[in-house]
Amino acid sequence: MTAKAAAQLTVGPQPDPGTAVEARCTGEWTVHGIAQLEMQLQRLSWPQRGEIAIDASAISALDTSGAWLLHRTRHALEQRGRTVRVEGLRPEFSSLLQLITAHEVTPHASAPAAPTLLARIGQKAWISALGTVRFLSFIGESAVVLLRLLAQPHRIRWRPILHNLQSAGFDALPITGLLSFLMGIVIAYQGAGQLQRFGANIFIADLVGLAMLRELSPLLTAIIVAGRSGSAYTAQIGTMKVTEEIDALRTIGVAPQELLVAPKMLALIVVLPLLTVYTDIAGILGGMIMARSRLGISFDVFLDRLEDAIRLSSYLIGIGKAPVFAVIIALVGCYRGFQVTGSAESVGRQTTLSVVQSIFFVIVTDALFSIVFDRLRL
Repeated sequence: MTAKAAAQLTVGPQPDPGTAVEARCTGEWTVHGIAQLEMQLQRLSWPQRGEIAIDASAISALDTSGAWLLHRTRHALEQRGRTVRVEGLRPEFSSLLQLITAHEVTPHASAPAAPTLLARIGQKAWISALGTVRFLSFIGESAVVLLRLLAQPHRIRWRPILHNLQSAGFDALPITGLLSFLMGIVIAYQGAGQLQRFGANIFIADLVGLAMLRELSPLLTAIIVAGRSGSAYTAQIGTMKVTEEIDALRTIGVAPQELLVAPKMLALIVVLPLLTVYTDIAGILGGMIMARSRLGISFDVFLDRLEDAIRLSSYLIGIGKAPVFAVIIALVGCYRGFQVTGSAESVGRQTTLSVVQSIFFVIVTDALFSIVFDRLRL
C-alpha cells in the first residue's frame, strides 16, 4: 500500500524585481492532514512584496476542507494587497475551489448602534399603529361574518355555541357568584360604619344596590369572564395556529372566523347578561347579610328600601353594558389567538396580552358609559 503524501506548501526565495514569488503545494490536501497543514501555514513567512504564484500541480488529493484552506490562504494574501494566482490545479480540483470561492461567507458587519430614544418611541408608535389597523380589520371581518350568519341562520353552528354557553356561562357560576357575594359584603361592611355615625343605617340598601346593580356586577363579571374565557379562547386558537389547524381549515374552504370566532361571540352575548343578573342577586344577598349583622336591618326592610332606592333604568344600564363587554372579550381573545406566531412561548405571551387588554378595554368602555349616562342624566 502506498503511503499518503503529507500536505505541504513551500515558498521559494525572494526573486528578482518584477518576478513572481513561487509557492508550491504538494501532497494530499484533505481533512486528515488539515490540522498540521494549518499550523505550517501559520509559521510560514511570505515575502513582503511582489506577485505570488501558487503552483498546485503537485496536489494529489483535494477535498472541501483543503480547498477552503487554499482559498483562505489566497484571500488573506489578497487582503494584504498582494496579487495571487493559483496555477496547475487539476480541473476537478479547480471546480471545487471555484465552488468554495462562490459560497464564501463574508464577515458580519459590526452591530449597529443602539437606536436613540426618539427612534425607539417612533418604532413603538409604528408597531402600535400597525397593531391597531390589524385589530380594526379583524373587527370588520368578524362583523361581516356575524351579519352573514344572522342573515342566513342555517349557517349558524349550534353545537359550538352550546359548548361555549356551558364553558363560559354555567361553569363560571361558582366563581362569579362567590366573588360578587363577597363584594356585596365588603361594600356593606365599609359603608355601615360611616352610615351608622349619621344615623342613616337604612341607606345601606341604596349604597349596595346602586354600586352592585349599576357598576360593580357587570364590571366584575366581565373581568372574571375575561380571565377565564378570554384567555381560553386565545390559548385554543393559538394552539390551533401552532399545529397549523387554522391553515388546514382555510385549505378545505372553512372560514376560521365563522367556525371559531362567531360561536364564541354569540355565546358570550347571551351568557354575560345572564351572569350579570346572577351576580346582582349574589351581591345584594351579601349586602343584606352584612346589613343585618352589622346594622340590625332585616331582610324585609332592606328589600323595601331597595325597591324605593333603585330605579329600573339603573338596573337596565348594568344589564345593557354586559353585551358590549361580551363583544370586547370575545374579539380581543380571538384576535390574540390569531396573532400567535408558532411556538408555545408565543401562546403564553398572547394569552397574557389577551387578559390584560380585555380588562383594560372593559374598564375604559365602562368609564365611557359613565360619561355618556351622566350627560344623558340617566
